[in-house]
Amino acid sequence: MIRIAPAGRMLAVAAAASLALTACGGGGGDTTASQSSAPAAASSSAAPATSGAAKGDGTLTIGSLLPQTGSLAFLGPPMFAGVDTAVKEINDAGGVLGKPVTKIHTDSGDTTTNLAAQGVDKLLGQKADAIIGAASSSVSKSVIDKVTGAGVVQFSPSNTADEFSTIKDNGLYFRTAPPDKLQGRVLGDLVVADGNDTVGILAMQDSYGTGLADQIAKTVQDGGGEVVERVDYDPKAADFSADVAKIKAKNPKAIVLIGFEEGAKVIQELVKQSLTSDKVKWYMVDGNMSNTNYLKMPKGTFTGVKGTIPGAEAPGPFREQLAKVAPDLKDFTYAAESYDATILTALAAEAAKDDSGASIAAKLSEVSKGGEKCKSFKECADLLKAGKDIDYDGVSGPIEFNEAGDPATATIGVYQYGEDNTYAAKALEYRTGSIDG
Repeated sequence: MIRIAPAGRMLAVAAAASLALTACGGGGGDTTASQSSAPAAASSSAAPATSGAAKGDGTLTIGSLLPQTGSLAFLGPPMFAGVDTAVKEINDAGGVLGKPVTKIHTDSGDTTTNLAAQGVDKLLGQKADAIIGAASSSVSKSVIDKVTGAGVVQFSPSNTADEFSTIKDNGLYFRTAPPDKLQGRVLGDLVVADGNDTVGILAMQDSYGTGLADQIAKTVQDGGGEVVERVDYDPKAADFSADVAKIKAKNPKAIVLIGFEEGAKVIQELVKQSLTSDKVKWYMVDGNMSNTNYLKMPKGTFTGVKGTIPGAEAPGPFREQLAKVAPDLKDFTYAAESYDATILTALAAEAAKDDSGASIAAKLSEVSKGGEKCKSFKECADLLKAGKDIDYDGVSGPIEFNEAGDPATATIGVYQYGEDNTYAAKALEYRTGSIDG
């Protein structure tokens, strides 16, 4: 069924749970959990919203479906670190339902492989209650029916394609990243505000690239600019010379680059055709903003280049937490969103007093808004055990879910590259807006 109002979502997840093949917790294989014993959780006043539905086994099992390989592999380390940091914090605080949380990591790969489907099969076979991922919108589309059809929550930290707001999901799909229409508005506004009245767009041809390009083009045009050329390219192409030549022929003042790892090849072609960043302003997006992919290019290639990444500023203490589990981390994109997705999943299970996917889904909106504010798992869990309603404010932002399972408001950071081909950890500015605004 298509996204519906909260009460309807409860009915949807209850129905999904009755068909669940793997909706209860548990683990095995290469699972990871705290080995220390944890005290039994005190009961909370919140009753499970899925009366009569399948119940979990009392052990919350969180799987991850994130990129270790493929075109978004550079995003994998911060996202895995976010999940690992959250699980450590949860287990250090006594776990969920009085037991340590189990985690299972798998590789999502990209759309050129079958790794995501294999990963989902593994996670369902090991009775994951919730799956954090995938990173790519296209990869998530390829597995969402299998995940949600099994009564398991799919919770992406980075899916931004607008279509997930209305996708068929049995009420079991959520995300901490905002739909592309917000990032598109922010980037389009930025391009126009920087004085660019003619713009070219080079976008990878998939649900992420075309959707984001649509919103950016609309915002540029609404702001008085003109998109003089747009090329939606095949990301698997061996050569991008013809695509770049089409942009060059229209002589734009700015070029918006929307893609993943293949963007490095597109940039090399821009330089080859003399469309360097000192002659034409480049703008990038979360899928190709990286502090590792462009280090081998000549210094100065990216000087002054701007780009957008969803998420509020990650505070210093959070980065210190990440460093404890991933000391070599250089990119931080979507680390906070992965952390928040994991914490919210655990809090929802705690609020429901049950670890099944249906019970978690029924409580995710409730723990994200309307109650007493709290900012850590322990603080929030203690409030739940005291019978309080909570409102978790995360590292990535307030994360108040709307009825589509999207964050109702979100923040987009505007970043800028220096001469060393990396962008500063702190954004030039952060812009917060409503998804529906």
